[in-house]
Amino acid sequence: MPKLLHTGQVIIDLVMAVDELPHSGGDVLAQSARFEAGGGFNVMAAAQRNGLPVVYLGRHGKGRFGDLAREAMKAEGIRIGLDQSTERDTGVCVALTEASAERTFISYIGAEGELTAEDLASVPAEAGDFVYVSGYSLLQGGKAQVLVDWVVALPDGTKVVFDPGPLVDSPDAPLMKALLPRIDLWTSNRVEALRFTGAKDIDEALNRLADHLPTEVLTVVRDGPQGCWISQRGDHQLVPGFKVVAVDSNGAGDAHAGVFVTGLAHGFSAVEAALRANAAAALAVTRWGPATSPGTAEVDALIRETYGA
Repeated sequence: MPKLLHTGQVIIDLVMAVDELPHSGGDVLAQSARFEAGGGFNVMAAAQRNGLPVVYLGRHGKGRFGDLAREAMKAEGIRIGLDQSTERDTGVCVALTEASAERTFISYIGAEGELTAEDLASVPAEAGDFVYVSGYSLLQGGKAQVLVDWVVALPDGTKVVFDPGPLVDSPDAPLMKALLPRIDLWTSNRVEALRFTGAKDIDEALNRLADHLPTEVLTVVRDGPQGCWISQRGDHQLVPGFKVVAVDSNGAGDAHAGVFVTGLAHGFSAVEAALRANAAAALAVTRWGPATSPGTAEVDALIRETYGA
């Protein structure tokens, strides 16, 4: 059975629900507030809940937040590949969700922002495995170069999944140029794809991504409640989403990514994996919090309910 090696950052979210964000210098009262594991944890939890073994190949800190991160990963059955850092605590993110279900993040990176070649070499990647790389990692001076060097040297048959996130906005940075030829699966939302390519619409964005990526790369671009676009070798296809009442979009893209990768690992076609990922994301937005991906049974049930099969 293949496994997912996640090289991103597990942080702790301070999740708060507000009617709307205040203006600069303003103040609002939140309806709720709690600490939850987030960041890379969301993708890993989604994959693990749907039957793909996961290893966290990132650092975790010494202190209150590091303890919360480790407890959450152990509860999900995620294997922690590296020892605890003795220098810094795990980072934290303030995650604000408005009544519209839109979310806003303010993050501080801690121990998870550092990584060494020895760290990466401690858990071997094998043919068939999926290695998940987050665009956030490319912004961390304590790990970016080492991570890209390791990814570029991965053995044949290891599949590299790249999620640019909202902060990687150009293919022209040196690290991005080095990484692009090694990517096997691109997963992002519509806004991220348009920003990265400078395109005006999704069709143009998919074409421009194809110009930057290897010929056989599989591209997945989430398009909110419409579903997601998948593209390979110039063939673009919209896989429809599911109608739900959204309350919190935090973590929905992560649920989608984790379940899509799991679908491929289990032998589903790209279209089948995308449908399952759309179902997972739809269920995730009906729940409060960052790591709200459903498990396999719930995904199956929503697909049966919608399509009768």
